Amino acid sequence: MNKHLLAIPAVTLLACAFAPSSRAQTPPDTPPSPPSVVEQPATATEPIPLTEQGRLLLVRKEFREAEGVFRQLTQEQPKNPVYWNELGITLQNQGDLKGALKCYEKSMKLDAAYPDAQNNIGTIWYERKKYSKAIRAYNKAIGIRDDFAPFHMNLGYAYFSEKEYTQSLAAFRRALEIDPASFDPSKSRAGTVIQDRSLSSDRGKFYFLLAKSFAESGNLDRCILYLKKARDEGYKDFYTELKSDPSFAAARQDPVVQDLLIPKPAEPVQQP
Repeated sequence: MNKHLLAIPAVTLLACAFAPSSRAQTPPDTPPSPPSVVEQPATATEPIPLTEQGRLLLVRKEFREAEGVFRQLTQEQPKNPVYWNELGITLQNQGDLKGALKCYEKSMKLDAAYPDAQNNIGTIWYERKKYSKAIRAYNKAIGIRDDFAPFHMNLGYAYFSEKEYTQSLAAFRRALEIDPASFDPSKSRAGTVIQDRSLSSDRGKFYFLLAKSFAESGNLDRCILYLKKARDEGYKDFYTELKSDPSFAAARQDPVVQDLLIPKPAEPVQQP
């Protein structure tokens, strides 16, 4: 079975539409997975497979109902690592981090080379603000599969939270090399948890770092989008860094970026 199964200021984890996995091996007792392109169109009389029901519930964010489905599947097929991973996602989205971690660890015991579960372990540590542990978990996932952009995105967020900005930028740059649409919130990521990106008071710097990543990858539109966000968030070094950082050398030739280099007038003080 293909096993690759999850904007900014919310503390919400998203379970995404489920698609073929990062690895092509089939666990021993895993039934055929409902593919993204159904081989035969379902009719009104055909029941929806239980696995697909659970994944549809995850997409709809009906996490309690999805939990019931995946609990049943793990009971029926306790050696299937994919179902344990999906059960973990349902629990994590309900705030049960301890239960979710146990499910991800169970999944990894069944298949030590399953990168989605290893990544999701990292998101548990990230939520608990254990960023060094999150970084180790994400690097393990990347060691299993290096060509999946969300793993590098999560690694970048964890490095950012540790204020390791050089490593954070490198991780974001790698994500964009793999998939230029990595930071498109409308894009689904099957089976992988994309961690919280609110980043509290550092949001302006975070947006600026994303703008720098896009500038270096040659995506001017996305660079400008995140430059505007960084300025609107009041990033304190916005003007000096945008003027001097060589990563923005080409972007500074654009008229929109030149307008962004003009400081906004101070807001008038409201009289009581």
